[in-house]
Amino acid sequence: MGDRAMRGLGRRQFLIGTALSSVALASGPMAWSQQSVAAAMEPQTLSGSDIYLTIGHGQITIDGRTGHAVTINGSVPGPTLRLKEGQTVRLHITNTLEEDTSIHWHGLLVPFEMDGVPGVSFPGIRAGETFTYEFPVKQAGTYWFHSHSGLQEQEGHYAAMIIDPAGPDPVAYDREHVIVLSDYSFIHPHRLFQKLKQEAGVFNFQKQTIAGLLAGQDQSHAERMEWARELMDPTDISDITGAVYSFLVNGRGPADNWTGLFTPGERVRLRFINAAAQTIFNVRIPGLKLSVVATDGQNVRPVTVDEFQIGNAETYDVVVTPTEDRAFTLVAEAVDRSGMARATLAPRLGMTAEVPPLRERPLGTMKDMGMAHDMSGMSGAERAGHADVAAMAVPGMAAPRVRGSDVMGDMAGMEGMDMSMRNWMNAPQVELGPGVQSIAPMPMDRTGETGQGLESVGHRVLVYKDLIALEPNADTRAPSRELEIRLTGNMERFMWGFDGKKYSDKPSPYAFRKNERVRVSLVNDTMMAHPIHLHGHFFELAHRAPLGHMPRKHTVIVAPGGIVKFDFTAEPGDWAFHCHMLYHMHAGMFQVFTVRPLDGAAA
Repeated sequence: MGDRAMRGLGRRQFLIGTALSSVALASGPMAWSQQSVAAAMEPQTLSGSDIYLTIGHGQITIDGRTGHAVTINGSVPGPTLRLKEGQTVRLHITNTLEEDTSIHWHGLLVPFEMDGVPGVSFPGIRAGETFTYEFPVKQAGTYWFHSHSGLQEQEGHYAAMIIDPAGPDPVAYDREHVIVLSDYSFIHPHRLFQKLKQEAGVFNFQKQTIAGLLAGQDQSHAERMEWARELMDPTDISDITGAVYSFLVNGRGPADNWTGLFTPGERVRLRFINAAAQTIFNVRIPGLKLSVVATDGQNVRPVTVDEFQIGNAETYDVVVTPTEDRAFTLVAEAVDRSGMARATLAPRLGMTAEVPPLRERPLGTMKDMGMAHDMSGMSGAERAGHADVAAMAVPGMAAPRVRGSDVMGDMAGMEGMDMSMRNWMNAPQVELGPGVQSIAPMPMDRTGETGQGLESVGHRVLVYKDLIALEPNADTRAPSRELEIRLTGNMERFMWGFDGKKYSDKPSPYAFRKNERVRVSLVNDTMMAHPIHLHGHFFELAHRAPLGHMPRKHTVIVAPGGIVKFDFTAEPGDWAFHCHMLYHMHAGMFQVFTVRPLDGAAA
């Protein structure tokens, strides 16, 4: 194991926590089996038509260190809910905190009054009160739930929800494990937010140095000067890093080594949920191929890869088939490579496998600034990516502008173009001000690219354009209009918003008509990736896919300087629309999709 990995994991290879000790004592020294110990490592599972959850203060122990948590039924993560497609469920939530709380059922198609967003769909759950959510379960798949109040999600207020299909499951598997990825800091989240507002890059301990410049590493002096002129740092990949974060699997730190059992030859379904407040993860299991069979609870045609990136609030279902009688390390590396979550898949408890060292941290490029050059130097695959965008143009609308590919350099064909990153003509709907550091002059479709730092890892990485819906799309109508929304921010001042406006400015919501078919074009004017979530809907990613089989998602990562287009059918209600990086949302990257008329109301 490399030195950097050792710093992330600590010196202990395997710890069984106090919960496991309790199992041993209660059962007698020889009565408990590997299976019972493994069961104790899993969150409690609750099922039925009436489920009772209590939100309260508690503690979490990570690699031997204990901190404060906001718990669900006393644990982090909270209990896994196991429901059945077609049932009606009543969830009784009791708040024992001294402040309001809430639960949002992430990805579930529920009446908007049950969506759980204070100030948008309901008032919230007051201290000392109980609120009952009731709704029909309309879907199957891997989902989760979390607080939409303050920064409680960062403190542990989240849990998994697995919904079994009413009919046969198209995914064949022999065993499953739910893998909840998250991040935790022993520093209070409001203090973290305060530090982010006070100093840009305060948690970034991987900045470029003079020594790196002299050694010919990282960027050249000219490149650094170019970035300095734009007041940007190419190493600023994550706002909060492994300097203050522990990265968890099912609430357990790397040294605690959560372990999932298998029997060699079994097909093991791993239900990955990214419940992290601020961390995008790159996931791989060295020695095993990953067959991706679902995303955001929606089945896709299986895709075999070696690694995938999972944004905040996304879910991926993966099937692995280990045939050897040995352990495998499950690696969830933070996107900035400042740390990792680590777990083990093994035939028996106590087994471990080599933990790979952290890879070199990525650097931002001019493409991430939305400053790409013309197509003259593009590969065939890159040209095809641009053809995909043109092919997906909405009938009757202007064809999308052709975007460039990579870094600045050969600017042939661009004479006379204004490449200023503050040219308002590139985004006339944006309200320019201190919250808008830049406007990407040449953003491009990047859904066919791997995430930052994964371009040259030497194996296959999942990209969005690999995803094809297994079942036909429910609505194949062409969109009647297109709405462009710009993702804006000022990284130096930690200000975030849509179209230059933060939510506290009380911007007008984005308005839609019931059953309207709309294409939304998300353009990222910032230097950071943003996982964007639309409540109450699934949308179809508008890239080249077999007719009627565009992949359905509820959350999508918009790469820096990138464009993501999706189609959706508007459902009545007021629906939150926001970046799922908790601190970005808290700082203003939040809006509302309002759809009228409501059911039962006159048109």
